[in-house]
Amino acid sequence: MTHFIEIFINSFLSYWDYLCYIITHPFSKDNYFYLLIVISLFVWIFEILNPWRKNQKVFRKSFWLDAFFMFFNFFLFNLFFFIAFSEITENYFLKLTSYFGLPDNGIVTLNQMPLLIQFLIYFIVADFIQWCIHRFLLHNIPFLWKFHKVHHSATEMGFATHFRYHWMETMIYKSTLYIFLAWIFHFELKYVFFLHGFNILVGHLNHSNIKFDYGILKFIFNNPKMHIWHHAKNAPHSHPNGVNFGITLSIWDYLFKTVYIPHEGKNIELGFKEIESYPKTFLRLMFEPFNRKK
Repeated sequence: MTHFIEIFINSFLSYWDYLCYIITHPFSKDNYFYLLIVISLFVWIFEILNPWRKNQKVFRKSFWLDAFFMFFNFFLFNLFFFIAFSEITENYFLKLTSYFGLPDNGIVTLNQMPLLIQFLIYFIVADFIQWCIHRFLLHNIPFLWKFHKVHHSATEMGFATHFRYHWMETMIYKSTLYIFLAWIFHFELKYVFFLHGFNILVGHLNHSNIKFDYGILKFIFNNPKMHIWHHAKNAPHSHPNGVNFGITLSIWDYLFKTVYIPHEGKNIELGFKEIESYPKTFLRLMFEPFNRKK
C-alpha cells in the first residue's frame, strides 16, 4: 500500500512541476497547454467568421461550462488523479504480464520501421480501438452510457464541446487503449505531440459550428456535417444505439455501416430524451451518472 501512495505522491508532484513549467514557458518543446489554446482559438475564429448556424450566439449556451471541461479534462484531472492511476495501472500490467510469462514489450516492434509507417500504424490502430470503445461500450452498456450522456448533454455544438465529457470516459478510453496497444506494439513513437495536436484539431472541428465535410476525404475523416448526427436527439430506428461513432476517422462507420447522414442536419435537435431535466452545472454533471434514480 505504501508503494502505491508513493507512486501517487510522486506522480502528482512531477505533473504539477510539468504543468507549471509549460504554463510559464510558452515556447517549450511539446507544450500541450498552449497547443490546446492555439487550436481552440483557431477553430473558434472560424466559427465566428463563418458560422454554420447563424442564429447561434458566439458565446452559445454552456460555452463557459464547455471551456472549463476542456481544461479540466485535459490538465486538471491528470493532476489530481489520472497520471497516478496510469502509473499504478502500468505497474500492475507489468506484474501481470510477468506472472503469466507474457512479453511486456509488445508482439510487434515498430521502431525498426520508417517513421511515417509508425505514424500510420499507431494512428489507425488507436483510432479503431477508440471507435470500438465508443460504439460497443459507451453506447451499448447502460452503466457506461450514463457517463457518456454527459458529452451528449450539449444542446448547441461548438469547438469546446469536444472536451465536454465525464472523467470516467478518460479512464475507459485511455486504460483500454493502453492495454491493447501495450500488448500489440513495442514502439517509441517520435513526434507524437504533432499527432496528438492533429487529433485535437479534428475533434474541435467535428464539434464546431462550421459547415464542411472535407469533400472526397469525408470518407476518411470525421467532419461536422457527419458528427452532428451523432449528437442528434432522435436516433434512427435502424440504429437505436447511435450512428457515426468515428473519433478522427470516418472510415470505420462506412465499413461497418453505421454511417447516417440523411440531410445537412443544420438545425436538428441535439441531446437525448428527457434532456430538459438533465443537470446543467459541472458538479451535478459529475455526480449524475452515480445517481441510482431511474
